[in-house]
Amino acid sequence: MSITRVWIAGAGGRLGSALYHRFSGNTDYKLVTSDRDVPIEDAREAGRFADLNHPDVIINCAGLTDVRACEEKPEEAYKINAIGARNLAVAARRIDAKLIQISTDDVFDGDDDAALCEFDDAHPTTMYGKSKYAGEKLVRELTDKHVIVRSSWLYGVGSYDFVDRVLDNAKKDGKVVLPEDEISSPTSADALAGFIECLMHTREFGLYHASCDGSCSRAEWAREILRLNGMDNIPVISAAENTELRPRFTLLDNMMLRITGLYQMPDWKTALADYFSMKKGGAHK
Repeated sequence: MSITRVWIAGAGGRLGSALYHRFSGNTDYKLVTSDRDVPIEDAREAGRFADLNHPDVIINCAGLTDVRACEEKPEEAYKINAIGARNLAVAARRIDAKLIQISTDDVFDGDDDAALCEFDDAHPTTMYGKSKYAGEKLVRELTDKHVIVRSSWLYGVGSYDFVDRVLDNAKKDGKVVLPEDEISSPTSADALAGFIECLMHTREFGLYHASCDGSCSRAEWAREILRLNGMDNIPVISAAENTELRPRFTLLDNMMLRITGLYQMPDWKTALADYFSMKKGGAHK
Protein backbone atom coordinates (compact mmCIF):
# COMPACT_ATOMS: atom_id res chain seq x y z
CA MET A 1 0.00 0.00 0.00
CA SER A 2 1.37 3.40 -0.99
CA ILE A 3 1.82 6.14 1.57
CA THR A 4 -0.82 8.90 1.48
CA ARG A 5 0.54 12.40 2.00
CA VAL A 6 -1.97 14.46 4.00
CA TRP A 7 -2.00 18.18 4.79
CA ILE A 8 -4.25 19.14 7.70
CA ALA A 9 -4.88 22.89 7.56
CA GLY A 10 -6.17 24.20 10.88
CA ALA A 11 -4.58 21.33 12.79
CA GLY A 12 -4.87 23.12 16.14
CA GLY A 13 -8.68 23.11 16.24
CA ARG A 14 -11.18 20.45 17.29
CA LEU A 15 -11.36 18.48 14.05
CA GLY A 16 -7.73 19.11 13.15
CA SER A 17 -6.65 17.73 16.53
CA ALA A 18 -8.85 14.65 16.11
CA LEU A 19 -7.42 13.99 12.64
CA TYR A 20 -3.86 14.45 13.86
CA HIS A 21 -4.45 12.02 16.71
CA ARG A 22 -6.02 9.52 14.29
CA PHE A 23 -3.24 9.65 11.67
CA SER A 24 -0.08 10.26 13.70
CA GLY A 25 2.00 7.14 14.19
CA ASN A 26 0.27 5.40 11.27
CA THR A 27 2.90 4.48 8.70
CA ASP A 28 0.28 4.57 5.91
CA TYR A 29 0.31 8.36 6.15
CA LYS A 30 2.88 11.09 5.79
CA LEU A 31 1.38 13.95 7.76
CA VAL A 32 2.03 17.67 7.41
CA THR A 33 0.11 20.18 9.50
CA SER A 34 -0.40 23.91 9.68
CA ASP A 35 -2.34 26.36 11.76
CA ARG A 36 -1.79 30.13 11.94
CA ASP A 37 1.83 29.57 10.89
CA VAL A 38 0.48 29.11 7.35
CA PRO A 39 -2.44 31.56 6.97
CA ILE A 40 -4.55 30.00 4.23
CA GLU A 41 -6.09 33.40 3.42
CA ASP A 42 -2.66 34.35 2.05
CA ALA A 43 -2.61 32.82 -1.44
CA ARG A 44 1.16 32.93 -1.70
CA GLU A 45 1.75 31.25 1.67
CA ALA A 46 -0.87 28.57 1.06
CA GLY A 47 0.44 27.88 -2.44
CA ARG A 48 4.06 27.73 -1.29
CA PHE A 49 3.22 25.23 1.47
CA ALA A 50 1.29 23.03 -0.98
CA ASP A 51 4.11 23.09 -3.53
CA LEU A 52 6.73 22.31 -0.90
CA ASN A 53 4.88 19.33 0.63
CA HIS A 54 2.87 18.13 -2.39
CA PRO A 55 0.11 16.35 -0.42
CA ASP A 56 -2.24 13.82 -2.01
CA VAL A 57 -5.08 15.08 0.21
CA ILE A 58 -5.69 18.53 1.72
CA ILE A 59 -8.18 18.67 4.61
CA ASN A 60 -9.32 22.22 5.30
CA CYS A 61 -10.28 22.40 8.97
CA ALA A 62 -9.21 26.05 9.22
CA GLY A 63 -11.82 28.70 9.74
CA LEU A 64 -13.21 31.55 11.78
CA THR A 65 -15.97 29.70 13.65
CA ASP A 66 -16.82 32.18 16.42
CA VAL A 67 -20.25 33.37 15.29
CA ARG A 68 -20.05 36.67 17.18
CA ALA A 69 -16.61 37.42 15.79
CA CYS A 70 -17.94 36.75 12.28
CA GLU A 71 -20.83 39.19 12.81
CA GLU A 72 -18.49 41.85 14.19
CA LYS A 73 -15.76 41.33 11.56
CA PRO A 74 -17.48 40.18 8.35
CA GLU A 75 -14.46 40.88 6.13
CA GLU A 76 -12.29 38.73 8.38
CA ALA A 77 -14.90 35.96 8.17
CA TYR A 78 -14.90 36.06 4.37
CA LYS A 79 -11.13 36.33 4.21
CA ILE A 80 -10.58 33.14 6.23
CA ASN A 81 -13.69 31.08 5.44
CA ALA A 82 -14.07 31.96 1.76
CA ILE A 83 -10.76 33.25 0.42
CA GLY A 84 -8.87 30.65 2.45
CA ALA A 85 -10.97 27.90 0.87
CA ARG A 86 -10.38 29.44 -2.55
CA ASN A 87 -6.63 29.43 -2.06
CA LEU A 88 -6.57 25.79 -1.03
CA ALA A 89 -8.79 24.86 -3.98
CA VAL A 90 -6.41 26.57 -6.42
CA ALA A 91 -3.42 24.86 -4.79
CA ALA A 92 -5.16 21.48 -4.80
CA ARG A 93 -5.97 21.75 -8.50
CA ARG A 94 -2.40 22.73 -9.37
CA ILE A 95 -0.82 19.76 -7.55
CA ASP A 96 -3.70 17.35 -8.35
CA ALA A 97 -4.64 16.83 -4.69
CA LYS A 98 -8.04 15.87 -3.34
CA LEU A 99 -9.50 18.71 -1.24
CA ILE A 100 -11.80 17.91 1.66
CA GLN A 101 -13.50 21.15 2.65
CA ILE A 102 -15.19 21.23 6.07
CA SER A 103 -18.43 23.20 6.20
CA THR A 104 -21.36 23.66 8.53
CA ASP A 105 -25.11 23.29 9.11
CA ASP A 106 -25.18 27.09 9.46
CA VAL A 107 -25.47 27.35 5.66
CA PHE A 108 -29.22 26.77 6.25
CA ASP A 109 -31.60 29.40 7.62
CA GLY A 110 -33.24 27.02 10.11
CA ASP A 111 -36.77 28.24 9.46
CA ASP A 112 -38.37 24.84 8.75
CA ASP A 113 -38.80 21.87 11.10
CA ALA A 114 -37.42 19.31 8.67
CA ALA A 115 -34.07 17.58 8.37
CA LEU A 116 -32.00 19.04 5.54
CA CYS A 117 -30.27 16.86 2.95
CA GLU A 118 -27.55 17.61 0.42
CA PHE A 119 -30.15 18.42 -2.25
CA ASP A 120 -31.88 21.15 -0.23
CA ASP A 121 -30.98 24.72 -1.12
CA ALA A 122 -28.76 26.58 1.32
CA HIS A 123 -29.97 29.96 2.64
CA PRO A 124 -27.47 31.20 5.24
CA THR A 125 -28.56 34.08 7.46
CA THR A 126 -25.55 34.48 9.79
CA MET A 127 -22.23 35.92 8.70
CA TYR A 128 -20.56 32.65 9.70
CA GLY A 129 -22.96 30.67 7.50
CA LYS A 130 -22.65 33.11 4.60
CA SER A 131 -18.85 33.05 4.64
CA LYS A 132 -18.70 29.25 4.87
CA TYR A 133 -21.19 28.90 2.02
CA ALA A 134 -19.10 31.30 -0.05
CA GLY A 135 -16.15 29.00 0.61
CA GLU A 136 -18.19 26.01 -0.58
CA LYS A 137 -19.06 27.76 -3.85
CA LEU A 138 -15.46 28.73 -4.54
CA VAL A 139 -14.27 25.17 -3.93
CA ARG A 140 -16.89 23.83 -6.35
CA GLU A 141 -15.84 26.32 -9.01
CA LEU A 142 -12.08 25.94 -8.71
CA THR A 143 -11.27 22.25 -8.36
CA ASP A 144 -13.01 19.08 -9.52
CA LYS A 145 -11.35 16.75 -7.01
CA HIS A 146 -13.21 18.01 -3.94
CA VAL A 147 -15.53 16.79 -1.22
CA ILE A 148 -17.47 19.32 0.85
CA VAL A 149 -18.41 17.88 4.24
CA ARG A 150 -21.09 19.66 6.24
CA SER A 151 -21.41 18.75 9.89
CA SER A 152 -23.16 20.18 12.93
CA TRP A 153 -22.47 21.18 16.53
CA LEU A 154 -18.91 19.89 16.43
CA TYR A 155 -17.14 19.28 19.72
CA GLY A 156 -13.83 17.76 20.75
CA VAL A 157 -10.40 18.36 22.20
CA GLY A 158 -8.55 21.29 20.65
CA SER A 159 -10.40 24.45 21.60
CA TYR A 160 -12.94 25.68 24.16
CA ASP A 161 -16.35 24.50 23.02
CA PHE A 162 -19.99 24.02 24.04
CA VAL A 163 -19.20 20.97 26.18
CA ASP A 164 -16.57 22.91 28.14
CA ARG A 165 -18.92 25.86 28.54
CA VAL A 166 -21.76 23.72 29.91
CA LEU A 167 -19.49 22.08 32.49
CA ASP A 168 -17.91 25.39 33.50
CA ASN A 169 -21.29 27.12 33.90
CA ALA A 170 -22.63 24.21 35.93
CA LYS A 171 -19.69 24.35 38.33
CA LYS A 172 -19.66 28.14 38.59
CA ASP A 173 -23.37 28.99 38.62
CA GLY A 174 -25.02 25.75 39.75
CA LYS A 175 -27.26 25.90 36.68
CA VAL A 176 -27.14 26.07 32.89
CA VAL A 177 -29.43 28.33 30.84
CA LEU A 178 -29.97 27.32 27.22
CA PRO A 179 -32.63 27.47 24.49
CA GLU A 180 -34.98 24.51 24.03
CA ASP A 181 -35.90 25.48 20.47
CA GLU A 182 -32.49 25.26 18.78
CA ILE A 183 -32.30 21.79 17.19
CA SER A 184 -29.54 19.87 15.42
CA SER A 185 -27.20 16.95 16.14
CA PRO A 186 -24.07 17.14 18.32
CA THR A 187 -21.17 15.62 16.38
CA SER A 188 -17.95 14.31 17.86
CA ALA A 189 -14.79 15.43 16.07
CA ASP A 190 -13.49 11.88 16.46
CA ALA A 191 -16.57 10.44 14.75
CA LEU A 192 -16.25 12.95 11.92
CA ALA A 193 -12.53 12.16 11.58
CA GLY A 194 -13.45 8.52 10.97
CA PHE A 195 -15.63 9.50 8.02
CA ILE A 196 -12.97 11.80 6.63
CA GLU A 197 -10.41 9.00 6.69
CA CYS A 198 -12.89 6.85 4.78
CA LEU A 199 -13.36 9.62 2.19
CA MET A 200 -9.63 9.92 1.62
CA HIS A 201 -9.50 6.41 0.15
CA THR A 202 -12.53 6.62 -2.14
CA ARG A 203 -13.30 8.09 -5.53
CA GLU A 204 -16.24 9.94 -4.01
CA PHE A 205 -16.58 13.65 -4.76
CA GLY A 206 -19.20 16.34 -4.22
CA LEU A 207 -21.23 17.19 -1.13
CA TYR A 208 -21.83 15.06 1.97
CA HIS A 209 -23.65 15.72 5.21
CA ALA A 210 -21.95 13.94 8.10
CA SER A 211 -23.49 14.54 11.51
CA CYS A 212 -24.05 12.02 14.25
CA ASP A 213 -27.42 10.25 14.12
CA GLY A 214 -30.34 11.59 16.12
CA SER A 215 -31.27 15.08 17.20
CA CYS A 216 -31.72 17.21 20.30
CA SER A 217 -31.97 20.77 21.51
CA ARG A 218 -29.06 22.65 23.05
CA ALA A 219 -30.72 22.15 26.44
CA GLU A 220 -31.12 18.39 25.90
CA TRP A 221 -27.49 18.15 24.86
CA ALA A 222 -26.45 19.94 28.04
CA ARG A 223 -28.51 17.55 30.19
CA GLU A 224 -26.74 14.58 28.61
CA ILE A 225 -23.33 16.21 29.17
CA LEU A 226 -24.16 16.72 32.83
CA ARG A 227 -25.57 13.20 33.23
CA LEU A 228 -22.41 11.62 31.83
CA ASN A 229 -20.36 13.64 34.32
CA GLY A 230 -22.44 12.71 37.37
CA MET A 231 -23.99 16.18 37.58
CA ASP A 232 -27.66 15.24 37.11
CA ASN A 233 -28.56 17.48 40.03
CA ILE A 234 -27.60 20.62 38.08
CA PRO A 235 -30.72 22.13 36.47
CA VAL A 236 -30.82 23.11 32.81
CA ILE A 237 -33.19 26.05 32.56
CA SER A 238 -34.90 27.05 29.32
CA ALA A 239 -33.76 30.43 28.08
CA ALA A 240 -36.45 32.99 27.38
CA GLU A 241 -35.03 33.45 23.89
CA ASN A 242 -32.35 32.04 21.65
CA THR A 243 -29.21 34.11 22.18
CA GLU A 244 -26.81 31.77 20.41
CA LEU A 245 -26.83 33.69 17.08
CA ARG A 246 -27.39 30.34 15.39
CA PRO A 247 -30.19 29.20 13.07
CA ARG A 248 -33.06 27.55 14.97
CA PHE A 249 -33.45 24.15 13.21
CA THR A 250 -30.50 22.81 11.22
CA LEU A 251 -30.75 19.06 11.63
CA LEU A 252 -28.74 17.51 8.78
CA ASP A 253 -30.02 14.47 6.91
CA ASN A 254 -27.01 12.32 5.88
CA MET A 255 -28.81 11.24 2.71
CA MET A 256 -25.69 10.81 0.58
CA LEU A 257 -24.16 8.49 3.18
CA ARG A 258 -27.29 6.32 3.07
CA ILE A 259 -27.75 6.13 -0.68
CA THR A 260 -24.08 5.48 -1.41
CA GLY A 261 -23.68 3.09 1.53
CA LEU A 262 -20.34 4.75 2.14
CA TYR A 263 -20.32 5.22 5.93
CA GLN A 264 -22.47 5.11 9.06
CA MET A 265 -22.12 7.90 11.61
CA PRO A 266 -22.74 6.87 15.24
CA ASP A 267 -25.65 7.97 17.40
CA TRP A 268 -24.92 11.31 19.08
CA LYS A 269 -25.38 9.94 22.61
CA THR A 270 -23.01 7.04 21.93
CA ALA A 271 -20.40 9.39 20.45
CA LEU A 272 -20.70 11.75 23.44
CA ALA A 273 -20.20 8.90 25.91
CA ASP A 274 -17.17 7.71 23.90
CA TYR A 275 -15.74 11.23 24.01
CA PHE A 276 -15.87 11.42 27.80
CA SER A 277 -14.46 7.90 28.10
CA MET A 278 -11.57 8.97 25.89
CA LYS A 279 -10.94 12.09 27.98
CA LYS A 280 -10.99 10.13 31.20
CA GLY A 281 -8.61 7.61 29.66
CA GLY A 282 -6.13 10.38 28.87
CA ALA A 283 -6.28 10.26 25.08
CA HIS A 284 -5.62 13.41 23.00
CA LYS A 285 -3.53 15.01 25.71
